[in-house]
Amino acid sequence: MTRIMVLGAGMVGSAMVRDLATRHEVLSTDCSETALQPLAAVPNVTTQQLDCSDSTAVKAAAASVDAVVCAVPGYLGFATLRSLIEIGSKVADISFFPEDALELDALAKATGAVVVTDIGVAPGIDNLILGHHDAQMDVQRFECLVGGLPIARSFPFQYKAPFSPMDVVEEYLRPARIYEHGREVIKPALSEPSYLDFPGIGTLEAFNTDGLRSLIQTMPHIPDMIERTLRYPGHRELMLAFRESGFFSDDPIDVDGVKVTPRAFTSKILFDSWKLQPGEAELTVMRVTVEGIEGGQPRRHVYHLEDRGDAKSQTSSMARTTGYTCTGMLECLLDGSWATVGVTPPELVGKTEGLWPKIRAHLAERAVTLTVTSE
Repeated sequence: MTRIMVLGAGMVGSAMVRDLATRHEVLSTDCSETALQPLAAVPNVTTQQLDCSDSTAVKAAAASVDAVVCAVPGYLGFATLRSLIEIGSKVADISFFPEDALELDALAKATGAVVVTDIGVAPGIDNLILGHHDAQMDVQRFECLVGGLPIARSFPFQYKAPFSPMDVVEEYLRPARIYEHGREVIKPALSEPSYLDFPGIGTLEAFNTDGLRSLIQTMPHIPDMIERTLRYPGHRELMLAFRESGFFSDDPIDVDGVKVTPRAFTSKILFDSWKLQPGEAELTVMRVTVEGIEGGQPRRHVYHLEDRGDAKSQTSSMARTTGYTCTGMLECLLDGSWATVGVTPPELVGKTEGLWPKIRAHLAERAVTLTVTSE
């Protein structure tokens, strides 16, 4: 049986461990023994407490497995991935770090590592969709609207974080790169709010975030590209007030003789306020639009995803949509349908014939369903 290591046993990491353990032997690792405890009793799973900031320990653990899933927090992601690449690992990565993953491509080519980064829901599914259609048509416009939300809205945040609050805050800080009329444009995160209606959900607010990531480098021939985050109305304005008031600053301040970073302090508070409670209902919603010329005619493809958490297994929708996309990619690494040496973003995987349909089928087997309308 193939042996897989999953770095990170948080909400998404643990969902991937359980999914992979139905087919493979899994080594589940995390710096927290508490996070690992629920996984210790899962068949085909062994657990190991591991500090991912320790490059030597990461390499030693990775050397004993056939492939690795990297699901560590964003601030650890780049260094952890570099450690894995240095020993030539096969890696599917969802750590969403701020650094440019393609900077590690030359190293991966030198060591023979096969790495796919940003292979979650968004970035991830939307990139696969764009790559799939870019291979078949002259794409003129790409838009991704995406958000993870609690079904019940509660004051004051009207939001619960389906992953690390620190990573969510990063989305609200990082300038948003978009493509307009064939050129890259930088806009503030949280800018240009608009209201959109989603059947069965209601009115949501969309705003700019830095979601295009690798598409800026790999798809510059597409004149218009944008990703926007979806939240319930009111959340964006509150986060903007936090940001502009300095609550997300990384500059230490003195509080009664103790140096405190406002962002770390705020994230600590938000962790409790934004934490999904056991059994709390939530959803992931995404709308991806690809427009252009196909077969000599104007063509528009619109994909819809609305996924709700699995109450029976207590797996959140964000864990399902992010995690199962990643495990689908991992299966492609293991069976050789993706064997390109180097660091590859998901849109280039999507350009390869048959891979997006294969991952989409993997998702559908787990009741993560995308519908598409084409006109």
